[in-house]
Amino acid sequence: QVQLVESGGGLVQAGGSLRLSCTASGRTFSTYAMAWFRQVPGKGREFVSTISWSGGSTVYADSVRGRFTISRDNAKNTVTLQMNSLKPEDTGIYYCAARDPRRDYRASRAYDYWGQGTQVTVSS
Repeated sequence: QVQLVESGGGLVQAGGSLRLSCTASGRTFSTYAMAWFRQVPGKGREFVSTISWSGGSTVYADSVRGRFTISRDNAKNTVTLQMNSLKPEDTGIYYCAARDPRRDYRASRAYDYWGQGTQVTVSS
């Protein structure tokens, strides 16, 4: 079992930055690949970024590549999403999620554990 808790959301102006953190409980954190998704009202969860269990491999959605950076610290059971050059279209609830590394990272159904989400609002 893994429990995930996100923090760091808030309100920021376009062009600004935010840093989201996800803290996991459980001794098996380092065996999971981790990801961030986001969701806006009326739409499904959108893949943002994923990082391998070791931290050696990362993938980003086209919409955030070059602006967002995902990282993890297995010693501290944390995964972080640094978001720079934020745009109004980045607004949404951001979720941290954990999956078996053998599963396809793109599908939300591949993830076994989810956090409660943290709101990010980017004003124009």
